[in-house]
Amino acid sequence: MPGAQTSGRLPTWFLFLAPVAIWASTWHVILYQLASTVPALTSVGWRFLISAVMLAAFARWQGLSLRMPRYAHGYALATGVIQYAGNYWCVYEAERFIPSGLVAVLFCLLVFMNAGVAWMLWRQSVSRRFIGASSGAVLGVALIFWPEIAATGARPHAALGLGLSFAAVVLACIGGFFTLVLTRRGLPLVPVLAWSMGYGAAFLLAMSVGMGHGLPFDGGWTYVASLVYLAAFGSVVAFTLYYQLAQRRGAAQAALVGVLVPVIALMVSAALEGWQATPLAVGGMGLCLVSLFVATRPKM
Repeated sequence: MPGAQTSGRLPTWFLFLAPVAIWASTWHVILYQLASTVPALTSVGWRFLISAVMLAAFARWQGLSLRMPRYAHGYALATGVIQYAGNYWCVYEAERFIPSGLVAVLFCLLVFMNAGVAWMLWRQSVSRRFIGASSGAVLGVALIFWPEIAATGARPHAALGLGLSFAAVVLACIGGFFTLVLTRRGLPLVPVLAWSMGYGAAFLLAMSVGMGHGLPFDGGWTYVASLVYLAAFGSVVAFTLYYQLAQRRGAAQAALVGVLVPVIALMVSAALEGWQATPLAVGGMGLCLVSLFVATRPKM
């Protein structure tokens, strides 16, 4: 885990573990959204619309202006379309063709993509220890989901699913750096996220109308409660803390959040959905946790 650095209001370990716990829980909560008759595209649009409103209200409560320079709106629009619309849409579509476990493994590659882009943009280097330990963590996640990965070849449209998953990882990387570009130029994080998620929501809901779905909504309590949880915690709280971590420790270190998420998510699944761990999965979890400890250990 990251060291207990306490510059700013929250310690680094909290900025790391809180998004992990929240996003791990969303794997289960999303099932309530998928059980609805509302198309996934529309549900994600509602999610980020609610998130944008919450973030705007939070910004005003903090005394922050929602005004941004014109160039910043260009970045925010691109972030909304790329990260909060395109990324999430690709993930939902990919899971129609390949197991969610394989998608989770591919998203672990975000660690290396972020490290590469951070070096190209800002010459932020990472140690060999970090690369080696991160590789071990990714291998651990792959072992956890190995039965699903091994069965992927039998699926008729596996290549399409893999392509969509890889596209989602690339979009997540690009969108994340657009956000960091704005915050590194001195713009406050919360208004940036509010505008970005608002643009993403507008794009998704416009796509829903354009594809003939309209703007359906499910008034059932399970749909509404899960939607509010995903918006408030899965988007507002988790992304705000995640980007604070990226600002403090770098984009590559922050991406390790995504490596630990599937491990915790499976623990949630074991408690709530009856998932049973295999010896290979337990070994993969152990390798992942040890590797993450080594990767995030402060330099001596």
